[in-house]
Amino acid sequence: MRINLKRLDSDFNFEASNEDGNTITIDASPNIGGHNKGMRPMQLLLAAIGGCAAIDIILILKKQKQNINFFDIEVDGEKENTSKEGISLFKTIEVHFILNGNIDLKKAERAVKLSMEKYCSVTKILEPTAIITYKVSVNS
Repeated sequence: MRINLKRLDSDFNFEASNEDGNTITIDASPNIGGHNKGMRPMQLLLAAIGGCAAIDIILILKKQKQNINFFDIEVDGEKENTSKEGISLFKTIEVHFILNGNIDLKKAERAVKLSMEKYCSVTKILEPTAIITYKVSVNS
């Protein structure tokens, strides 16, 4: 796996691309000179945990013949300063999975639990420093 980052301006705006040519834009926050032209690296981590879990959940529910018509994920993270150098790690992360369709609530809850507690690599990477919680809403 390889990611290439190309600087787009004289500040912090980058385009990251993977081996398949897919891209995402990254920028810093305005308070340090960024221009809100892309997601910040810590925001990308929150997107990654949601995306990683979503793939697992969809695979599991498809195998169980559950029909997903709508799937949203809300991820909230709270950071704390953990050192004198200003390193800021996530203290808590809450993930809310919102599904609609012909989906059995128990199957959805089980799929989410399997992803968040067993399969999602991003969750495993973040677990040592953050308390990660999750909830599931089906047809609410």
